[in-house]
Amino acid sequence: MSLTRDAVMAALEPVQDPEIQRSIVELDMVRGITIDGDRVEVGVALTIAGCPLRDEITKRVTAAVTPLPGVKTVDVNLTVMTDDERAALKTKLQGSAGPTHQPQAMGHAEGTPIPSTTAGPRTRVIGIASGKGGVGKSSVTVNVAVSLALAGHSVGLLDADVYGFSIPKMLGIDQDPVQIDGMIIPPVGHGVKCISVGLLVESDETPVMWRGPMLHKMLEEFLVRVHWGTPDFLLFDMPPGTGDVALSMHNYLPKPR
Repeated sequence: MSLTRDAVMAALEPVQDPEIQRSIVELDMVRGITIDGDRVEVGVALTIAGCPLRDEITKRVTAAVTPLPGVKTVDVNLTVMTDDERAALKTKLQGSAGPTHQPQAMGHAEGTPIPSTTAGPRTRVIGIASGKGGVGKSSVTVNVAVSLALAGHSVGLLDADVYGFSIPKMLGIDQDPVQIDGMIIPPVGHGVKCISVGLLVESDETPVMWRGPMLHKMLEEFLVRVHWGTPDFLLFDMPPGTGDVALSMHNYLPKPR
């Protein structure tokens, strides 16, 4: 039985982009398959130039195609999407998101609609909060998130503790978030998608001195621009007390019906 392009494409179906966590075939990232005897060349278009996980993509594609009968050599040719292709990818990811939630504005906010890809009808939203600091909120949040991921659920974790961010370090994440045409792809640690101010500042020692309006805008960006992908669970690690962050989160998230 001769090796065919369809067979190679079928083998690539389970290969997921390590950042977006969806099939590279579904995302139209496969840009050509060339078969020359026992050699197969696969073209893959990366979302951005200098993608930090380019080696991981190459590894996954090679591992998927190599077992096919008659294949001895697999070459992966990496290119980069054009601006139009990135815009089409963003539409593919968010265009069919469905209804949005319009949060109540808080004076300094415009109330940007929250897409259902952030918290859809099946998403369980869990906030871990306490009036006191240093009681283990972040530890509980990370352990619950990782346990849910190990149980097979899709999980997002938003580190809303702006002044005491610790979630990236606890999840072992040191990768910067990737932006695709204004959409932020959260990095993943232990199967958990995570976004945090700690991923945006230069170091853990960098002070964050924001007041109410800036805090509110930051949370809006994390809820609107980050592509959470309609997770089964969306967890929030809250700062101590019941101040601006807690009030913003209360207004932004859809209320149970």
